[in-house]
Amino acid sequence: MGEHWVGQYGFIHVHWDTLIMMWIAMLFLVLMAKLFVRKVDIIPNRPQVVAEFFVKFFENNLSETENPWVHIPLVGSLFFFILTANLMGQLPLRLIQLKHGELASPTNDINMTAALAVIVLVYYVFHGFREKGFRFIYHGLSITGIITTLVDILEMVTRPLSLALRLFANILAGEILITVVLGLVAFLAPIPVMLFEIFVAFIQAFVFMMLAIAYIASAESKEH
Repeated sequence: MGEHWVGQYGFIHVHWDTLIMMWIAMLFLVLMAKLFVRKVDIIPNRPQVVAEFFVKFFENNLSETENPWVHIPLVGSLFFFILTANLMGQLPLRLIQLKHGELASPTNDINMTAALAVIVLVYYVFHGFREKGFRFIYHGLSITGIITTLVDILEMVTRPLSLALRLFANILAGEILITVVLGLVAFLAPIPVMLFEIFVAFIQAFVFMMLAIAYIASAESKEH
């Protein structure tokens, strides 16, 4: 548990198990997206109704931002990718024996969660500068302005760090707990833990999405 299939290419280290599961998750989401919107019509069929429900769900949660429709692609992609990646840790794919590592959730790798957090950081900083220019981070040469500027810079460092660590720690801890319970009692006992971890998978995807929305709304806020 926690050991990765690492390929070393000069100074570059690649976690192949994480990459494999990441691409499986992305391929699954692309196929599902094609399935749900392949027959879009004025009178929606059931898949289209489900798709429109989620679009409305994201729009409602983005209501505090300046233009919710601009951010739906990123927020929706983050939510569904993290949810899918989290749930993959509950599938028996880890029973497939690799040379090293295991086919577990890609979000149990700090590199994956850090990459997602950096995407959020770059995205909301970009929109902050686009909305306010240099005033997004610069607050003047007064004592208050300098302190506020330093606090904003510190937040830019700690926000992605907290996003990455929260998601990584919760998913990895859940997978370790399931493995421990399976090792102690392999019959029925792990089921409640696995059901709870499915719930955690949804919660962590939702929390990551809501924090990303909060950062975007803060960056675009006129009072920032």
